[in-house]
Amino acid sequence: MSDDRFDAIVVGAGVAGCIAGYVMAQAGLEVLVIERGSTAGSKNMTGGRLYAHSLEKIIPGFAARAPVERKVTHEKISFLTQDSAVTLDYHAERPDIPLQASYTVLRGHFDTWLMEEAEAVGAQFIPGVRVDSLLMENGQVFGVRAGDEVLEANIVILADGVNSLLGQAAGLTATLSPHHVAVGVKELIELPQGQLEDRFNLANGEGTAWMFAGSPSNGLLGGGFLYTNRESISLGVVCGLAGIKTSSKSVPQMLEDFKQHPAIRPLIQGGKMVEYSAHMVPEAGMNMLPALSADGVMIVGDAAGMCLNLGYTIRGMDLAIASAQAAALTAIEAKETQDFTTSGLAGYQRRLESNFVLKDLKLYKKLPAFLENPRMFNQYPQMAAGVMSDLFVIDGQPSRTILSKLIGHGKQVGILNLLKDSLNGVRSL
Repeated sequence: MSDDRFDAIVVGAGVAGCIAGYVMAQAGLEVLVIERGSTAGSKNMTGGRLYAHSLEKIIPGFAARAPVERKVTHEKISFLTQDSAVTLDYHAERPDIPLQASYTVLRGHFDTWLMEEAEAVGAQFIPGVRVDSLLMENGQVFGVRAGDEVLEANIVILADGVNSLLGQAAGLTATLSPHHVAVGVKELIELPQGQLEDRFNLANGEGTAWMFAGSPSNGLLGGGFLYTNRESISLGVVCGLAGIKTSSKSVPQMLEDFKQHPAIRPLIQGGKMVEYSAHMVPEAGMNMLPALSADGVMIVGDAAGMCLNLGYTIRGMDLAIASAQAAALTAIEAKETQDFTTSGLAGYQRRLESNFVLKDLKLYKKLPAFLENPRMFNQYPQMAAGVMSDLFVIDGQPSRTILSKLIGHGKQVGILNLLKDSLNGVRSL
């Protein structure tokens, strides 16, 4: 064993990597976090919503110090056709309960702050370095190779994102299936604070989270999203990778058309696009969960596919943070026992089973397959728009009963399809 061997090396400085480094360093472990980008969060692209509960348990009251953008108080879900929108809008004044809060964030700012918190308790951070491979002997990981540098550690934690090549090298993850991931593109559109708050009916500090299904992803698995920041809007489109090859539009074109939709265009009018990004997103939940540990190595966050697309919201960061904490606590335990083998790291799986991570992934295991139903992004948005048009358009023709209008539009989807999809939806949720 080398004298300068670290207790743990973390690959990747997203929220998972930063938290893993923070928890281990706080317990006195010698920790090195390596990030390929120039800063923590520089490569990260998320829609922009952080459910606070998992981070609040680790850093109580973090929102008072962290560079969060807005507290989400307005929830919207829309079904879009090419020229219409049917929207469910929810807003309530809730008591200030930190564990129930959620915030919009910009990862470049937020992850940098989180890494600074980890450094403050003793973690070492090296940006701008790519890890090329894992150091392995007799099947056990004992460090990483970065260019000509060889860095040894008792444990390596992989937080290197959805396409974890290191995870594949360690035998934890398989080659990605197109049915397991989506491609997301996002623009950050700058707007003055007052103008933004007027357009979205927000008080100072309040924020909106808005999901869209239907035309944004060209009728394919996916959708659009909009999050309000302090002085900007995060606007983007996500489309399942398996469907892109049959799409009549590229994903960037989907975003351009989304921006021109009559429900979106007035909201971003006069705004200035200041950032454009694209990224792969894990979509299959439990169905793409890999082996979580092997001798000397654990995998966390997006690298382990820990993301939930529930249709009405998308969760990733809270799962990443909780998984990183579980891995870090397991590393602390392993140092105490000096057992870094698979059996010595078995506490990671147990911790994920006892907290919400694996329970939630198992609960929604059937949902990704349900959302692959093309009717969810074609016929149902059209049906919703048709029903609303019939309810609100008065043109002097004799009226029909509301029931007959509903049945008429239901027949366009197919009554059997409606029943089957309703049953499958209940089963998946």
